[in-house]
Amino acid sequence: MSLETPQPSAAERAVDTATDVSRTVAEVTAALQLALIRLRDAIADVQRPGRPAARLRAITREAPLTSLTVAFLLGVAISRRR
Repeated sequence: MSLETPQPSAAERAVDTATDVSRTVAEVTAALQLALIRLRDAIADVQRPGRPAARLRAITREAPLTSLTVAFLLGVAISRRR
């Protein structure tokens, strides 16, 4: 009489692995969806009238060439520091 426990077959191990992977994918998907919802809410909050993003958008619409020049100069100044 043997006291060894039966080992799972290759098919059972494959099913267990696939189940674990599908759970992990589901958890990651849920976390990404939650992060996306939070990001959308943050963007919507920043874009409300009177907020900095709304002001920047209005300035850019009024003077696009000036805004582009300022952005370019800011990029040059930041890149030279590094």
